[in-house]
Amino acid sequence: MALDRKQAPYIKDAIDFDLQLKPYQKFILDNGVEVYSIEGGAQEVMSLELVFYAGNNFEQKNWVAPATNYLLKNGSSTKTAFELNDAFEFYGAYVNRACYNETATISLHTLTKHFKEVIGVVAELISDAVFPEKELEIYKQNQIQQLTLNLKKSDFIANRLIDEYLFGIEHPYGKYSTEAHYNQLTREELVAFYNQYYKHGKCILFLAGKYPHDMESLLNKYIGHLPLNKFDITNIEHAIKPATQKKYSVTNDPSSVQGSIRIARPFPNRHHPDFAPTQVLNNIFGGFFGSRLMSNIREDKGYTYGIHSYLQNHVQQCAWLISTDAGKDVCLPTIEEVYKEMAILRNELVDAQELSLVKNYMLGSLLGDLDGPFQIMGRWKTYILNGLTEAYFYNTIETVRAIDAAQIKSLANQYLVPEEFYELVVY
Repeated sequence: MALDRKQAPYIKDAIDFDLQLKPYQKFILDNGVEVYSIEGGAQEVMSLELVFYAGNNFEQKNWVAPATNYLLKNGSSTKTAFELNDAFEFYGAYVNRACYNETATISLHTLTKHFKEVIGVVAELISDAVFPEKELEIYKQNQIQQLTLNLKKSDFIANRLIDEYLFGIEHPYGKYSTEAHYNQLTREELVAFYNQYYKHGKCILFLAGKYPHDMESLLNKYIGHLPLNKFDITNIEHAIKPATQKKYSVTNDPSSVQGSIRIARPFPNRHHPDFAPTQVLNNIFGGFFGSRLMSNIREDKGYTYGIHSYLQNHVQQCAWLISTDAGKDVCLPTIEEVYKEMAILRNELVDAQELSLVKNYMLGSLLGDLDGPFQIMGRWKTYILNGLTEAYFYNTIETVRAIDAAQIKSLANQYLVPEEFYELVVY
């Protein structure tokens, strides 16, 4: 059939796409460890992520959890840090560690054909890390040097302080490191945390990509025999103690020519019925490049290179945060414009064209997030770790499609209330 070049091709809006979340496969190793997997992709590559309930929510002393996580790859009883790194690099594999509030991870990316050679080394990190004193001292020195540099940056200070104001300095979401915290770390504390939360801790595995045919037997051979999941992980509830004052101005560098602005309020987590519809309101307000905050404060006023708002993805309690850097002389006018945009959303209905644009942006972005096994598993991991099911995915899609201007205005009147926001400028 000849192509009719006089006829424009049909363009289908993202809002009309039939979005489907590919289901995962699940199996359980001999030691009770749950494995969630998404198989697929065109290339012979794969990822394995081991998630431990070993975040800073569980530590008794500040920075023990991140230090333990980082030093997992810095020495075992049979290999030095160099030898462990070389064992992965020889096969072109990449291993990373990360520590969050509730969880900590070890992630492996490798060619499928080399999985059997590197999975044993991953198991060694879980079962045989020794935390050499020399490696701990190097870690302390590096962290203190990095902290010293970061403390000169207004955005770094702003990110630390706004979390403290929202949750309290003793809460895992609000505490931050100091030089004293690094200096006080001991090997004995790290070993004790490792033994409880890694060696015998609660672990969940997430697999994605092309697998070797004997994947399950390999995982059982190297991971399934380890003494994981031996203890119940108690869900530790930390008291939230927000600051009583709402407005702050901090001078960190008197010679600075700009300030870092953070405006934030507490917000419920993903289980709250308002979380999904508020994502639509947030995108209109400041959630993407075409948002009102960007159009006003960047494009029209020229106060900043970029300004964004977003809902934090914490498990227990979230926050709604507006973040930007602006010239020192226009920080206060920038804040005034943020509140003006809040007022407009509280008092005026969003027009149909803008609402349609945001809906298509959101569902189009969601479609991109489902492109390939790694992205799909990333979404499933978020749902599983937050105690959500696939119903959340489909309910969110229906919420975005169905929400109207009146609902947007109602949410704005409930949540975009200036008196509920903490306001911080760090110069």
